[in-house]
Amino acid sequence: MKILLFGKNGQVGWELNRSLQPLGEIVALGRDDADFSNLEGLRCIISNIKPDVVVNAVAYTAVDKAESEEDLATIINGIAPGVLAEEASKINALLVHYSTDYIFDGTNNHPYLESDAPNPINAYGRSKLAGERAIQSSGCDFIILRTSWVYASRGSNFLQTIIRLAKEKNELKIIDDQVGTPTWARYIADSTSCMISKILNDRVSDNIEINEIFHLSNKGQCSWYQFADEIVNRLKEFDQSIRTEVRPISSDQYASVADRPKYTVLCSDKIEREMLLQNIGWQSAVELCLDECM
Repeated sequence: MKILLFGKNGQVGWELNRSLQPLGEIVALGRDDADFSNLEGLRCIISNIKPDVVVNAVAYTAVDKAESEEDLATIINGIAPGVLAEEASKINALLVHYSTDYIFDGTNNHPYLESDAPNPINAYGRSKLAGERAIQSSGCDFIILRTSWVYASRGSNFLQTIIRLAKEKNELKIIDDQVGTPTWARYIADSTSCMISKILNDRVSDNIEINEIFHLSNKGQCSWYQFADEIVNRLKEFDQSIRTEVRPISSDQYASVADRPKYTVLCSDKIEREMLLQNIGWQSAVELCLDECM
């Protein structure tokens, strides 16, 4: 089996490049190899490589900046995934694509199901929803994985920012009225690898429904403040010189360009049930990731 991975240097892509290795030949491309604003170039890459599976871990993720660059965000997050899907359809390849909790407006008071209606409230969310819809209308075999609050032991993410700030500041003020689920990039990658193996095996025997959306996040929920507080408390166990205190604030006290949904917890019951995935709580995942960082 040949797997074409886009976004090999991102936090999820880097983990995928490791997790996918047992499945077959991996052709892993980074930004220098595949420009997602060059749509014809993407078509050529897929037609030349002719993979069995295309995994798209590329995304425009600068939520605030997307408000002034919505056209670019839409090309990368919306139009380019549609092009990948069209080309995958031509060669009967499976497309695995990642989406986001930010396609929801945050007005739920219970975890979002895959069947809940999207209603993004910022440019980033709109661009990601455009990608979902382009893939769904392409005619290719696809799996869309919506995930949330992704972090890793490398790259630029919330966990790495808190680690740095905890070593520099005595107090951190973090938003406490936006609730979601932190999700470890390694869990996403390992789950993706298991899914691809299961899907392709069952695809041969026509024993599985593909062309589906799944929610993929670790278990539980927290606010950004609770996430930061967990990280700092764990850091103090590693380094007793850290004295940083984490204080909760409201969204109104933190200036941001883009609106953020207040509640975007994803229900992952469907993927755990249908794909037989083993999940862990978000606190346990943070502990494992920090063990690696330290």
